[in-house]
Amino acid sequence: MKLIILDRDGVINHDSDEYIKSPEEWKPITGSLKAISQLHRAGYRVVVVSNQSGIARGFFDIDELNRIHLKMIHAVQEKGGQIDSILFCPHGPNDGCNCRKPKTGMFEELAERLQVKLNGVIAIGDSERDLVSARLVGARPVLVKTGKGKRTLKNAEAENLHDVPVYENLAAVVEAILQEKLV
Repeated sequence: MKLIILDRDGVINHDSDEYIKSPEEWKPITGSLKAISQLHRAGYRVVVVSNQSGIARGFFDIDELNRIHLKMIHAVQEKGGQIDSILFCPHGPNDGCNCRKPKTGMFEELAERLQVKLNGVIAIGDSERDLVSARLVGARPVLVKTGKGKRTLKNAEAENLHDVPVYENLAAVVEAILQEKLV
């Protein structure tokens, strides 16, 4: 099975320090929907794994999150693509859960659901916690400069990311994958 794991905010859609709280605030990054469509047509299963602490913080509820995700799913479908699954952590940073990245709970749940090992699976994110959680489960982290990506590159704590491939955006990563420059 060919599998790609994507973070949502900052990879597929524009991120906001004020959180994406409604479908109206969800705006795709140029080229991201087409990139997901290209992955789908190339036989990849596309899974989104995303921290959504705005729920715990009271900024939006699960119904609103579902509406945001429906908008994303439909936007991808309009471009001929498909998102096979969405896993999210609704907890806040101090809730002590195992699912909030950089912990690995969502990745472990994904592996269990699909009955696969994540060794070498490409996991694309824009923050250090995305990359750390991917690495902890044996997935192959890739950083995009969109969202918090440029900030992540500048972060002194991100020094352990020296071997992580960095791309301008999701479209550039997908182009490299499809040209077998990133396998």
